[in-house]
Amino acid sequence: MNRLRDKRVLMAVGLVAVLTLTLVLPAISPESATTNMAVFTLMYVGLATAWNIMGGYTGYISLGHAGFFGFGAYALGLLLARLSIAGGYAPFLFVPVAGLLTGLMAAGVGWFALRTRAATFVIVTIAFMFMLQLLAENLTSLTGGGAGLGFPNPPWRGDFFNIPFYYAMLALAVLGLAVSWSIRRSKFGLGLLAIRDDEDKALAVGVPARAFKLTAFVISATLVGMIGSVYGYYVTFIYPQFVVDPLIGISMVLMVFLGGLGTLWGPVLGAVILEPAQLWLAYNYGASRLYLVLYSAVFLLVILLMPRGIIPSVRDLIAERRASAPAARAGAAP
Repeated sequence: MNRLRDKRVLMAVGLVAVLTLTLVLPAISPESATTNMAVFTLMYVGLATAWNIMGGYTGYISLGHAGFFGFGAYALGLLLARLSIAGGYAPFLFVPVAGLLTGLMAAGVGWFALRTRAATFVIVTIAFMFMLQLLAENLTSLTGGGAGLGFPNPPWRGDFFNIPFYYAMLALAVLGLAVSWSIRRSKFGLGLLAIRDDEDKALAVGVPARAFKLTAFVISATLVGMIGSVYGYYVTFIYPQFVVDPLIGISMVLMVFLGGLGTLWGPVLGAVILEPAQLWLAYNYGASRLYLVLYSAVFLLVILLMPRGIIPSVRDLIAERRASAPAARAGAAP
């Protein structure tokens, strides 16, 4: 009991320390290069966490979440244009609206897609993403098509430019983690895990699998859409291949698998490892596109060594050592 209490206290202290560090990071290192990397890292922490609510908890692997990311970006851009909202802090107030619109769209997509399973579901999500990309490309009167869609220019300059976006991404990442944590501790979360382990058995014991899956899908998409909307405002100009980009969706998946599928902190760890590495490789080797090869090689190396992800693998290793310690002491006793 004391060990469990000490563990919880240690975790609480660690969380407070990490949150405090993230809150004061812009004051410690306000340089635009540092805060830019932090913005993108927090963005992927939120994206990977949101994707994990669907892919990690239900076992339904979606490769089309980049579609929700792009939809959220376009939703905010069009809202700001139609309402003539100027740059500044006001656009952030419409981020939840963009998320809500994304969630409504996801409800329609999920109603159809979640009638399938396994590889068919993966294919349906990919098809949805490319369909959305084509719509954004061809609805030129609405989205601007290949010419792109502009956002109001933020009034901030210099090193301060990134800081409002840093805190916006931090807030969304914390929101995603809070939602994920709440789901894991609820009956709803237990139902999702039952679906992941064996959907037919879950149905047999009364789990409303279709409703649970659709709810998880909508929650996941809503969070992704909100993050996509902040990203669109951050870059101030978007076009279909830029925000409805398969690499964005694949990155979410890779980060979750690297850190640990279905765990709370696995997506965070995966994003914190892979996104800074990707940015560094792109900066140093981007001209030759070699960074994509190096990025993939690093991921494959870790997955080969720890196929269940870092957190589950480390957890298993600690459990094995604890289990073997009493046996070793017993063998050494006279």
